Amino acid sequence: GAGRPRPDRRAIEEMLSGGQEILVQVARSPIGSKGARLTSYISLPGRFLVLMPTVDHIGISRRIADEAERARLKEIVETLRTQPHGYIVRTAGEGVPQEVLAQEMEFLNNLWNHIQERFHEVSAPEMLHEELTVTLRCVRDLLAHEADRVTIDSPEVYHSVYDFIQKFMPRLSNSLALYTGEEPIFDAYNLEVDVQRAIKKKVWLRCGGYIVIEITEALVAIDVNTGRYVGKRNFAETVLKTNLEAVKEIAYQIRLRNLGGIIIIDFIDMESKADQEKVYSTLREALSRDKAKTNVLPMSDMGLIQMTRKRVVKSLPRMMCEPCFYCEGEGMLLSRRTICYNIFREVCRQGADSGGNRFHIKVNPVIADLLLGQESQLISSLEERVGRQICIYPIDDYHLEQYHVEEIRDK
Repeated sequence: GAGRPRPDRRAIEEMLSGGQEILVQVARSPIGSKGARLTSYISLPGRFLVLMPTVDHIGISRRIADEAERARLKEIVETLRTQPHGYIVRTAGEGVPQEVLAQEMEFLNNLWNHIQERFHEVSAPEMLHEELTVTLRCVRDLLAHEADRVTIDSPEVYHSVYDFIQKFMPRLSNSLALYTGEEPIFDAYNLEVDVQRAIKKKVWLRCGGYIVIEITEALVAIDVNTGRYVGKRNFAETVLKTNLEAVKEIAYQIRLRNLGGIIIIDFIDMESKADQEKVYSTLREALSRDKAKTNVLPMSDMGLIQMTRKRVVKSLPRMMCEPCFYCEGEGMLLSRRTICYNIFREVCRQGADSGGNRFHIKVNPVIADLLLGQESQLISSLEERVGRQICIYPIDDYHLEQYHVEEIRDK
C-alpha cells in the first residue's frame, strides 16, 4: 500500500552522513511552499544529446521510429564516447551527421569536467553551473553546426561569449568577432526589415500576392491570397504560381518566427490534382531543411494542409510582443457607433429610474466628436425621450470603449 517502504530502497541515513558534500541538480523548481526537488543523477542537455555522467547507458528518443536510424545513432555514440558516461540522443538528433554529434559530445564532456573542477574547488553550498543564457545557447547550438561566424555589438556580451568558447569550444575561438561600426548592427547587416516582417501578420510576396499568419492559442493559421497578382494567362496558372511562391515564404517564415504546434495552411483552391501535388511536394522539400521536426499531411479537398512542427521555445512574435493594453489581446474593439448606442441605452436605463435635471457623459474624444457630430440628432431625440439635457465631456485618457454616464441633480 501507499507509504510502505520498498525492500530494495536503502534508508537515506545509510547513504549520507552529516556534513557530507554532494553534487546535486535541481530536478524541479520550488512551487509555493514546496521546496526544490533535487537529484544526484546529473543530466546535461545539449541540442542533440543529453549527457548523463553518473549512468552508463545509451538511449535513443522514442520519437525516432526508424530502426536503421536508431541503430546508426547508437553506433555513433558508442564509437565516440571515451568514458562510461550515459547519453540520450534527442529527437532533434535524427539525421544529424557524426561530426556534428562529435562536436556536441566534446562540448558536454568539457562542461562536465568544468563542473567537477568547480566541485573540488569550492565549499557547499555553491552553484556550480546554471542554465545557459539565450546568447550562450545560440552560440552552442548554431556556431558549431550552422554558422561560420558570430558578430556581437556589446563588449560585455562579447567577453562573456569569448570566455564560454575558450572553456567549452576552444576550436571555435576564431569564429567570434566584436562589431565596432558606427551604425546599429541590425542596419549594417540589413536585419531590421526581416525583424519587422517577422512580427507582422501580412507578408507580401514578390508576385503581388500575400500570406496572412494568425497565431492563436490552439494553432497557427496561414492564409494565402492572390492580392494584386492577376497573372498574364489563365487563372489556374496565376493560382499555382502564387501558391508555389507562398510555399517558399511560408517555410521561411515558420523558421524565422519559430512557429510550432499545429499549423494549418489555407492555399488558394486548385482544381488540378497535379497542381495540388506539386504544391504539397514543394512544401515538404522546403521544410526538409528545417532543423525542427515537422510532419506534413497531404492537401485536403478544401485546399488545406495540416502540419505539425516541434515547439521548443516561444515563437518570435510571442517573445518580442505583448498583448495590446488597449484591446487586452482580443485584436478587436467595439465599433464607434456600437459604443454610441451602448451609451444611449445606458442613458435610457438611468432616465427611467431617477429624476435628475441633466446627464453628464464622459467619453473618449473620438466618441465625443461622433456624438456631437453625426449622432447629434439622436442626442436631441434622446433628450426629448428622457426629459433631460445631455452634456458630452471628452476625456483624453479614456479608453475608446470607456464611458461614464452620471445623472446630475441641481441643489
